[in-house]
Amino acid sequence: MEINRAEPHWPQVAAEVRRRVENGTYRAGERLPGTVALAAEFNVSQSTASRALASLRAEGLVYVVSGRGYYVA
Repeated sequence: MEINRAEPHWPQVAAEVRRRVENGTYRAGERLPGTVALAAEFNVSQSTASRALASLRAEGLVYVVSGRGYYVA
């Protein structure tokens, strides 16, 4: 996925991760790529990737296991 540089980046990253969860690329209970990996994949900052994951957590789509990462709910 190509990031539209004219729009805020974190919602685009969140939308792509959400799409991957919905289409089964990431399955329930599966650990998601970390912020470093997402940042590299989408060519965004780690804080942008972190904000995207935090927004998905707020929606209840993912959860955090302390010290382990984000997982699909």
